[in-house]
Amino acid sequence: MLKSVVRAVGAAVRLSPVSASTARALPLNCPALCAPSAATTRPFTRSLWMLNSSGASSGFRPKLFSSKVLSPAGSCGCGGLHTEGDKAFGEFLNDEIKEEKKIQKNKTLPKMSGGWELEMNGTEVKLTRNVSGEKVLVTFNVNNSIPPNFEEEAEQGQQKPAEEEPEILSTPNFVVEVTKQAAKHSLVFDCHFPEDEVSHGEGEEESDIFAIREVSFQPEGDADWKETSYTLNTDSLDWALYDHLMDFLADRGVDNTFADELMELSTAIEHQEYIHFLEDLQGFVKCN
Repeated sequence: MLKSVVRAVGAAVRLSPVSASTARALPLNCPALCAPSAATTRPFTRSLWMLNSSGASSGFRPKLFSSKVLSPAGSCGCGGLHTEGDKAFGEFLNDEIKEEKKIQKNKTLPKMSGGWELEMNGTEVKLTRNVSGEKVLVTFNVNNSIPPNFEEEAEQGQQKPAEEEPEILSTPNFVVEVTKQAAKHSLVFDCHFPEDEVSHGEGEEESDIFAIREVSFQPEGDADWKETSYTLNTDSLDWALYDHLMDFLADRGVDNTFADELMELSTAIEHQEYIHFLEDLQGFVKCN
């Protein structure tokens, strides 16, 4: 079972970047979405070490579970295990980091329009904006924000042509907290990017690219969602009430333009964090 999973992952060979995204077709009648900036997407290059004999790194990758143990290097001093597999892994990571930096379009994070202030804590991102005495706080986390895109061909170990290779777009869930000065509680919206809304094709009617999942009143500043507070689920909500809730957010700067810029920002941060992870992983494997 392990070997079959490894072969499936190994088939996702790193390919050269392409200009057009096939992972998510954004609404063509929205200018901000029709031509996402280079920071928004990148080729699907997240290949792990190629373990099958036909893989790109098979020339130096030993067979699984057959790595030869090497004597610890005299200059290392870490006292850790060193194998041929570790050496091959380090070489692969070195190439992978170079490739990811090569396709990294923005060295600095894209700016959010509308006067949003950015604050980051690792993978958690906060965007704050004050509107006529109200505080609007948007929070999201880039972890697990890349939708899975393993298709049948990849599962069968077949490689797709470069021009058909999907690109990566980060679409995180995000929470909007609106606080009024005189209110004891904040109105909190749990929002997400539905697949069918983001991928509208040509000729389709323009619609919101994000949706409200739940709405609740929560104590101001509380990090945890209190389950004892009544939560309104929008799955069976009257459409007139739902539209008013969306208009309420739009009046405070959370609209399609904001959602599109949030995706660009999240994608850039996620890519940046991915490169940092590869660098840390390389240092750990090589005991740097």
